[in-house]
Amino acid sequence: MKNLSEPSLENVEYMIEAIKTKLRMASAAAMQATHFDIAHYEDIKDLYDVVADKEKFSISEVEALVSELGKLRSKSQ
Repeated sequence: MKNLSEPSLENVEYMIEAIKTKLRMASAAAMQATHFDIAHYEDIKDLYDVVADKEKFSISEVEALVSELGKLRSKSQ
């Protein structure tokens, strides 16, 4: 199990990739870990925890999670 208690770019990348994999995102290529700022680490971690703790997601849940991820993307991307 990866230690995600410390904010780092490596942990952001790990969590974004895990979220994309678990949600089977069709637009996964558009959601690159480099598009996220470490300043949003706690919010990304919260989303990661929600996704990691759940087995299956409804379409509306996936849409809501992807929407939240979109809000956390760096504005320059």
